[in-house]
Amino acid sequence: MLEDFEISVQQVAEDLRTDRPFHIIDVREEWEVAAVRLEDKRVSVLPMSRIAVELEAAYPGFLKDRQAEIVVMCHHGVRSANVTRWMMQNGWQNVKSMAGGIDAFAAQIDPSIGFY
Repeated sequence: MLEDFEISVQQVAEDLRTDRPFHIIDVREEWEVAAVRLEDKRVSVLPMSRIAVELEAAYPGFLKDRQAEIVVMCHHGVRSANVTRWMMQNGWQNVKSMAGGIDAFAAQIDPSIGFY
């Protein structure tokens, strides 16, 4: 069952098939992204380790818009849930964590991206 701040991998996959503007923030470390990644211009890599040190200063300009539609993604959904909660507590209005992370996306939507 999804928590109120989560979005399903099915919904993310559906959204990726459109040209609707939204952002996916991949908070995994660079080595993880090198192993398995979603290829889309709306995906930006911003490791949680960097956010933990720099907080909002780590965010590129488009992420500072607290009204922007944002999906936060990680490996299994734990880090993305933590980042999503932090963002919500700090005023972002339209941010969701991708439930199950990229592992669930690979298992349920596109196994060709791989697993690690």
